[in-house]
Amino acid sequence: MEANHVISALAALAQEHRLALFRLLVQTGPDGLPAGRIAEALGVPNSSLSHHLAQLHEAGLVAQRREGRSLIYSADFAAMERLLGFLTENCCAGAECAVPEPACKEKAR
Repeated sequence: MEANHVISALAALAQEHRLALFRLLVQTGPDGLPAGRIAEALGVPNSSLSHHLAQLHEAGLVAQRREGRSLIYSADFAAMERLLGFLTENCCAGAECAVPEPACKEKAR
């Protein structure tokens, strides 16, 4: 992942509503949620939500697809993994790391 993509992704997440939105979509899983349900869950007006979704989508962290008349938004898990991989690349300079593996990898096992 290139540094400019990392900066864009981190900038998009560096806002309270967008961070909460991304975390909600991560918790929801690959099926995602329609915009209306996201707005209800977060208590964010639709006009603000549209802006936040656009920022996350532009940063490559959120995917959107159309189902009938609804737009469904989901976290882009591959992009999230690339971002986390970039941030943790060469952790502890190759020595045994004192940081435990992420909890999500433990659950997957």
